[in-house]
Amino acid sequence: MVGEKGDPGGGETGKNQVDNIKKIFVLKKVLATGVDLTWAFSEVVLAQEKLTGRMFAVKCIPKKALKGKESSIENEIAVLRRIKHENIVALEDIHESPDHLYLIMQLVSGGELFDRIVEKGFYTEKDASTLIRQVLDAVNYLHKMGIVHRDLKPENLLYFNPQDESKIMISDFGLSKMEGSGDVMSTACGTPGYVAPEVLAQKPYSKAVDCWSIGVIAYILLCGYPPFYDENDSKLFEQILKADYEFDTPYWDDISDSAKDFIGSLMEKDPAKRFTCDQALRHPWIAGDTALCKNIHESVSRQIRKNFAKSKWRQAFNATAVVRHMRRLQLGSSMGSSVDASNPPSQRQTGQNQPAQSQTAQGQSANTAANKTTSTDNNAAAPRKECVTASVSSCSLASAVSSPATGAELSRTHPSAVPAPVLTETK
Repeated sequence: MVGEKGDPGGGETGKNQVDNIKKIFVLKKVLATGVDLTWAFSEVVLAQEKLTGRMFAVKCIPKKALKGKESSIENEIAVLRRIKHENIVALEDIHESPDHLYLIMQLVSGGELFDRIVEKGFYTEKDASTLIRQVLDAVNYLHKMGIVHRDLKPENLLYFNPQDESKIMISDFGLSKMEGSGDVMSTACGTPGYVAPEVLAQKPYSKAVDCWSIGVIAYILLCGYPPFYDENDSKLFEQILKADYEFDTPYWDDISDSAKDFIGSLMEKDPAKRFTCDQALRHPWIAGDTALCKNIHESVSRQIRKNFAKSKWRQAFNATAVVRHMRRLQLGSSMGSSVDASNPPSQRQTGQNQPAQSQTAQGQSANTAANKTTSTDNNAAAPRKECVTASVSSCSLASAVSSPATGAELSRTHPSAVPAPVLTETK
């Protein structure tokens, strides 16, 4: 029987030995499959425990794919064993056969963040604030435990169930790191569109990069497109290194100054001045009543559809190749001289960023970083006012694991955007 949540069994090694996983679980269907950016090929399967009838998401990892990368899976297991939070997908148990390692994960059936927003008929700043507050609370918990996620992005934010008021869950700890566990974090890993400047600059970092990523997510939740965009990688990277983003009109005209101030506090170039999760939780846009209740669904959902088509946003690039590319672009100490003045893009190229996997309970991709935070914040805010919202369409498990749409256009009129290449940590 699967152990208690957050307390996997398995004796000294923490892994229950089994010759055939089908003796314990009925494997229903594949929820996600693809090239895992940390370990190579893996599958996530919907499974029912025979003894109890409980449903789980079982991550099946061939041992042959782990050769030479054992530390990656052991790192994720070590992190997941320490975590018990209502907004974080839990590791329930671990099984090991002669050929496979099986992570028995809490089943999360509500689908991805963007899917739910698009399906809504009513969506406000208040909704975005509520989402970000849950993410901040979970990441603040991780940071207090000395854990840095390093992979925060919308694809790793999943709804717990299809209900309208479902909580949000953080998944995918394949690139997470425990502070004080050894080497200083300095490896460029993650999707550049969500990583902090110090990561692209290949400088040492820690918790503050998670906070930057949350700022990027909040930006997208309020307009539907990413803060950094350019067809030319060197220009894209330079934008991130300089924290060069704008609140474009007309997309941000109806967004509150408080929301913009909140985002600016997290997307601060200097990690020493960047808000911590604890500070961000006290910002009036999160803790107070400054998040507006105006319906922004039409504008945001239109931009999400254009800029985050499922068939375009998850291609993984080899980590070593990308780091070499970054060096060619002189992104380290000599970044300033690497920019060319080519023609501005009118539309995003769509062939570059093909997804490596589908979404579900434990969608695996690779991403980001974390950094050091030292600044202080001031006032906690007044009680929050509630918005009266229209009914929201539910997301089904089927929709959450359906095949990506084909032929979707990955472009927008202004500003044009495309997801950046993925950087994965090499070990």
